[in-house]
Amino acid sequence: AGGYLLPRMYVMRKRKQYQNKFLDELPNAVEAIVRGVKTGLPLNDSMRVVAKDTKEPVKSEFQRVLDQQAFGFSMTEAVQVLLQRVPLPEVNFFVVVISVQQQAGGNLSEALGNLARVLRNRKKMKQKVAAMSSEAKASAGIIGSLPIVVAIMVSVVSPQYLSPLITTPLGQIWLGAAAIMMCLGVFVMNRMVKFDF
Repeated sequence: AGGYLLPRMYVMRKRKQYQNKFLDELPNAVEAIVRGVKTGLPLNDSMRVVAKDTKEPVKSEFQRVLDQQAFGFSMTEAVQVLLQRVPLPEVNFFVVVISVQQQAGGNLSEALGNLARVLRNRKKMKQKVAAMSSEAKASAGIIGSLPIVVAIMVSVVSPQYLSPLITTPLGQIWLGAAAIMMCLGVFVMNRMVKFDF
């Protein structure tokens, strides 16, 4: 179970960190494109500025979009690759704005300016929710660790008191049931303080 779950958990954690870094920098990248478009630069050149001057991982992802165009993809197809690599709602908003502008025209700087504002508001909301749920997370951590701490303290004070849980078959059954119920409780508390946007 550990051989199956631990690598998946590690990859999911690294993926989440990558996506969070991307979301932190994405509004700055969109605003840089808006400034470039307003000064008269074509969209490609504005994206090239983003690929050159912004922080990772936005820098490398936008460079990949430009590479796709160099291989002959249209802008609409190239930004779809970005969405496949970073499948987030915020990236989907960006892809939709670019795709609609490429197909139907319109004021790109205004649309991207509105998008940058929406991205910043979503980021503020996520930070507010994280701050409000931090107390519940701390409570969940304390409640989840309390039985283990109590068991360790009892074992130190009276080593023989909990030994039937380990040495007898019935105790082992109850210990396994307790471990399962603890895992279920931690899972439920974790889901209660996790919010999707």
